[in-house]
Amino acid sequence: MIVITALIIGAAIGWWRAGKLGGTRADRIQYAAVHAMGLAVLGVFLIVLLGRLG
Repeated sequence: MIVITALIIGAAIGWWRAGKLGGTRADRIQYAAVHAMGLAVLGVFLIVLLGRLG
């Protein structure tokens, strides 16, 4: 659940940032994909960390 939430939030942040910089639709999609993947990786690390601690 954490990873899915991170994907959605990352995509939204990426889409917003590209729009703020004046990017085209392709730019927005690329920013959304990269941010989504980055936050998903952080979410996976968080899940592993929580699994190890608890």
